Amino acid sequence: MLEETFLSVYDKFKVEFFRRLFSLVREREGSLSAMEAFSVEIIKELDAPTISQFADFLGISQSNATYKVNSLIKKGYIVKENSDIDRREYHLKLSEKYYHYSGLMKSYVDTVMDRMQQRFTPEELETFSKMLSVMSEELMPETGL
Repeated sequence: MLEETFLSVYDKFKVEFFRRLFSLVREREGSLSAMEAFSVEIIKELDAPTISQFADFLGISQSNATYKVNSLIKKGYIVKENSDIDRREYHLKLSEKYYHYSGLMKSYVDTVMDRMQQRFTPEELETFSKMLSVMSEELMPETGL
């Protein structure tokens, strides 16, 4: 029962994100492909990775990662910034254009959070928050995040 319920919630968030993503991603100049949208989300979660770190995380070649990154730079969703430590190294950072796109999921999360606050007591929400923290910090080490 718990597994089914968890998967149902996860699937609903995922489907709503994809629905909003595909309504935004249209075949027009500068729009993100679905794979590019996933790539920019990974870059966000890795918090300013190098191209090498991005490639390693996805298990893809450096040249494939560079191709994806260059496309995202050209479209204006990310920028490369020199490392403060090694000026030969670049970190991938999100651009202002990204933040317009990133509101897709946040707005739905905000809607669900508002509904939760109306439905559950503060104590129930605190318990749920603690459970999510344990999941994120202890039970999902494979993500490396």
